[in-house]
Order: sequence, then C-alpha cells, then structure tokens
Amino acid sequence: MGKDSQSLVSGPMASLAEERETPAFPVREMTYFLDGGEKQTLLKERIMLQFERDPVWQVDNQHDLSLQEIRERTMAKVRRAAYHVANEPVEVFKTRMELISVLDPGTWTRIGVHYGLFFGALTGSANPEQLSYWVQRGALSLNGVIGCFAMTELGHGSNVAGLETTATFDEASDEFIIHTPTLTATKWWIGGAAQTATHSVVFARLIVKGKDYGVKNFVVPLRNPETFELKPGIVIGDIGAKMGRHGVDNGWIQFTHVRIPRSYMLMKHAKVNRNGDVTEPPLQQLAYGALIQGRVSMVVDSAAVAKKALTIALRYAAIRRQFGGKPGEQETKILDYGIHQYRLMPLLAQTFALHFTGLEVARMYEELMDSMATLSPDSKELGDVLEKLKEMHGTSAGLKAFSTWSTLSIINECRQSCGGHGYSAYTGLAALYSDFAVHCTWEGDNTILTMQGGRYLISCYKEAKAGKKQAGGVAYLNDLASVLGKTCAAKTLAEVENLAVIEESFWVVAGNVVRRAGEDFEAALKSGLKEDDAFEECSQARLNAAKIHSTAYLFHRFKSGIQRAPPQLYPILEKLCLLYGLYQISEHSGPFLQCGYFTPKQIDWIRTSTSRLCRDIRHHAIPLTDSFNYSDFILNSPLGRYDGNIYEAYFGKVRSAHPAAAVPEYFYRQIHPVLNRKMEVEDELELEEEE
Repeated sequence: MGKDSQSLVSGPMASLAEERETPAFPVREMTYFLDGGEKQTLLKERIMLQFERDPVWQVDNQHDLSLQEIRERTMAKVRRAAYHVANEPVEVFKTRMELISVLDPGTWTRIGVHYGLFFGALTGSANPEQLSYWVQRGALSLNGVIGCFAMTELGHGSNVAGLETTATFDEASDEFIIHTPTLTATKWWIGGAAQTATHSVVFARLIVKGKDYGVKNFVVPLRNPETFELKPGIVIGDIGAKMGRHGVDNGWIQFTHVRIPRSYMLMKHAKVNRNGDVTEPPLQQLAYGALIQGRVSMVVDSAAVAKKALTIALRYAAIRRQFGGKPGEQETKILDYGIHQYRLMPLLAQTFALHFTGLEVARMYEELMDSMATLSPDSKELGDVLEKLKEMHGTSAGLKAFSTWSTLSIINECRQSCGGHGYSAYTGLAALYSDFAVHCTWEGDNTILTMQGGRYLISCYKEAKAGKKQAGGVAYLNDLASVLGKTCAAKTLAEVENLAVIEESFWVVAGNVVRRAGEDFEAALKSGLKEDDAFEECSQARLNAAKIHSTAYLFHRFKSGIQRAPPQLYPILEKLCLLYGLYQISEHSGPFLQCGYFTPKQIDWIRTSTSRLCRDIRHHAIPLTDSFNYSDFILNSPLGRYDGNIYEAYFGKVRSAHPAAAVPEYFYRQIHPVLNRKMEVEDELELEEEE
C-alpha cells in the first residue's frame, strides 16, 4: 500500500479512535441504561447480527434499485418478518420492529400497515368472536390475509368525521354495501393496497334505515389470495412516485356497491343486529384508544432515527478536517469549531430528551391499554381510566407533532453539517430525511395535532379554573395563581445552571401561554361565537401553547428519567439535560422574557452557559453516540463507520455502484450532436484595433 493510501486509512481511523481514549463514563453501562438492561442490549445485538448475515436484508445497493426491485425486495423482508412473528415472543418481535424502523423504514411501514394498523384495528374494534375469526383466517400469521387500512380519502385526511365512503345496511340480505359515492371519497394513500393487500379495514359511514351513524370500521376483502384478482366492484390503482419509503405500495381504492356480511363490521363498540337495530357504545371515547398507538410509536421512532442521524454526523465531524492547520500540520477537526458544536450538541441533548419521553409515553400507553382491556361501563375505575385516556389522547397528539418535527429538523441539520457528502444518497442522510418526512403528515397532520393538543390544554385550564384537580403533565395548572407570579431568583450564571430553575421556568411559561389561550377562548365565547368557532378564533394561541407545553414536557421527562441513572452515568446525563433546557430557553427566549420569569441579563447568562455546555459535551460526543449501539450495518453509511475508515468506504461504495467512466450509452443520441453541430455565423464581429 502506497504512502498516500496509508495516510488515507490511518488518519481518519486514528482521528476517531482518539475520541474514545478516555471516556468520562462507562459507555457499555450507558447502553444498558438506555436499552433498559443488559438483557435487552444483548437481544438487540443478536437481532442486528441476524439482519447483517441474512441476504434478504441486503441494503448496501438499495439506492440504485428500480421501484419494482425495491418493492419486491421489501416484500421478501415482509415474508421473513412473518416467519419471526410465528416463531418468537411478541416482545422480541417488537424489538425487531424497532430496529427495522431504523434500518429500512419502508419495510417497517409495510409490516406496520398490517400489524399496527390492520391487525391493530381488529384488536381494538373487533369483538372477541370476530377477532378469533380473523386470526383463524390468517390475520396474525400473514397466511391467507394481508391487510391494509383504508381511512384517508382523496378529499379528507385529518377530518375523519367528514369521510364520504358509505356502508349501507341491507336488511333483506343481512349485508353491508360499501360504496364510493364521489371522486373525493376514493380511498387514497392506502399503504399496501396497490400490490399487496388481500383485505382492508375500511372507514365508512354507517347508514341504517336512512340514518347516518357516523364513521365505523368494516373489513372488506379486496383480492382473491390465490389468483390476486380483485373482487367484483373493487378498483385499485397505484399512487405512484412519492418523496420516500418507496418500498411501500401506496394505492387508491374505489368501491362500487361492494357487499360484505354484516359480521364484517367490527362491533366491539357500535353494533348492528339482524333487524337493523343500532347500539352505540355508552362511552364513544373508548374507541379512540387503539388510534393512539400510531402516535406513541412515532414518538419512540423519532428518538431512534435521531440517534442514527447524529451517530453519522458526529463521527464524520470527529474525522473531517478543514482549515486551521499550519503548514505541515493537520487541519482542524470540524467538531472542534465552536459553531459546529453549537450546531450539533443541542441536537444530541434533544435526542436524549426524545428518548426518555418515548419511554414514558410508551409506558403510559401500555398501562392505559391494560386498564381498558377489562373496563366496563359500570367499573369503579371508569372515571380514572377516562381521565388517563383524555390525557393520553391530548398529550400524544402534541408529542407526535413535536417529536417528528424535531427529528426531521435534526436529520436535515445533520445532513447539512456533513457538507457536500451529506447530499449523497450513499451516505444515508438524504434518504433518512425523505423517508422520515411522512411522519409529519400521517397519523394526523402535525399542525392539526398540535392544535388538538392545544384544545386539550384549554379544556384542562377550564377544569382547573373550576376547581377540578389536574394530574400528570398538566398538574402545573392546579395552582396557576402562584405559578404565574414566580420569577427567577438567580444572581449569578452558576445559579441559572440548575435543573430546578429550568423546571420552574417551564412551568411558569407554560402556565402563562395556556392561560392566554384559555382567556382568548373564553373571550371568543363571550363575543357570541359557538364553541368550535371560538376554538378556531384562538387557533394561533393554542398552537403556541401546545408547542411550549411539549417543549417543557420533554424537559420534565428527561429530568425525571435521569433520576434512575446509575451514579457513574448521572453527571453526563445531567449536563445533557441542562443543555436541552437552556438551549430551548435561549432559542425561544421571547415567552420567558414576556412572562417576566427571566430578566434580559439572566438570558445572557443562559446563552453563555449554553455555549460552554456545548464545548464540554463535545468531548463526550463520540462515546455518547457509541452508547446508542447501532452496528455499521444498521447505520448503512460510510460516514458513520465505527472504525472511522470513511473515505475508503465511501469511495468503494460509489465505485462499486458506478464503475469508472465509460462512453455513455446515449452519447451518439444526445452528446455527440451538441459537440459536433455546425454553426452558421451570419456576421463576423470585427474588433477595432487600438492605435
């Protein structure tokens, strides 16, 4: 190996290795803490190794495949997943899915459409007999049934109550007639519909004896599993090219008077008997529990994907050298520049905040689902469960939006921080961005969900004002009078750098913006507006309230989460928590100044402290990303290689995909005519000579 080649190898690898020489905390113990224990870490490592050794999960050439090749390869992975569903415990498969979401988002979605949405709708909305029937038909094993979830329509997305597809009960035949009455009622963006699904859970308006009972769920067979021919009255097409997740076959569906048995309406909640008598559930809101699952999973997924983006960007930053070197000396690592530290260290802190928030929200959701599984209208626990459901619905709405917006921004900043290399598909961040962007739209548009979260906060404010005690993440509304008047007593920079001060500041500013939104709502009502119009009148105020509440919620979950950390991990986690809180205050200082909690001088201290923390955490950046414990195969980016050999890996990947330049196939059709065209010059330009 020549001298130039030798320097190419040793330089980058040595640059990354030196970052790991003296970690300030035990990296492996941090991995165990983040994963929830050594057992879970070992499980994740075993699954990652299975992916790496299984040819079905090949990902190194995915950027050069055609659309149909991507979809076929994705379906092969779905087949492999079906094997694991049948042969491993549910908790193990959940871990497998968490890793698939980071490795191959398209495959994660294609599997998730069936298990998370289709089968999730069955478990959430089918009665026990119906669930047993569909499981026996193969809905759990992917044997005879591959499902999709037909909710969104061409003309309606977030407004589920406005869906137009109808399900009209025919008493004579004891059947429902599923119909697409207008073009805008066409089911649209339906994952798995174009090429994969045999059945669908269809959201349609229940029409019985001429009365519209609103939107309910129906299982509708789409194709013959043997021949894959469409059922009579059903037309399905492909949505076509989209921004990302090309492995998902999103499609459109139109139904023309399609008949299904009455028993194919999912009747855990609303019911229709043989005589056409409709029984509505006494507690409609219990039907919403299953719909929260998607939001919760995206909060968890946001943290996982942000970890991947930052691992790539920070390892690259610890290797890449630009400017600063004297003649004969090495240039400066870009991670050693203050502006690069300020660019990425707060995002690393925010990713830890997302991680602990995801853990807490997932725990809350599981507890809620356990409570609802055995709940009846006469249960003594009914009131408590409904309060938890209300909190989970409102909190998950705001957090889904905040988390996915945050992670999309993190990915984009990581991509840009890698310079021109970040724009290459082969370095992984471009596809990560385009694949993740849909999280900001599906399962509820982020702006709409944020306003739903704001509506929930106004409701809590009204209840607290009326004397009803609030719990959980909105408990700060119980004593607003004392909260709102508080100010920061810090007299020095060191006193501002305190978790308790940051926590109190978030309570105060969140209380102020929620009160403002509540007062705007009440003023709109007093002006004569109806409730829905009053909420619309204060839409900007509740959007702002929900964003600040979510920012504060992440801090509180972060602070709470690190209290359980082992002593040797707490110092670095505390610094990260401080950085998250102080950076958010620094970047959004307006509300903190407006409510009077901080003075301008204190905000200056906070900005100084934020910069210092960025410099400090910079020295721990690589050990921290190492603790995320993603294998090179999962990262699938030459810039994020653990050994630091980024340039050879990057060049090798590009050269393997595109051999050294040859004559293009279209040379004689397009290039040759340009280079060899004859030009006719009508007039010759004569230059006047200087004397």
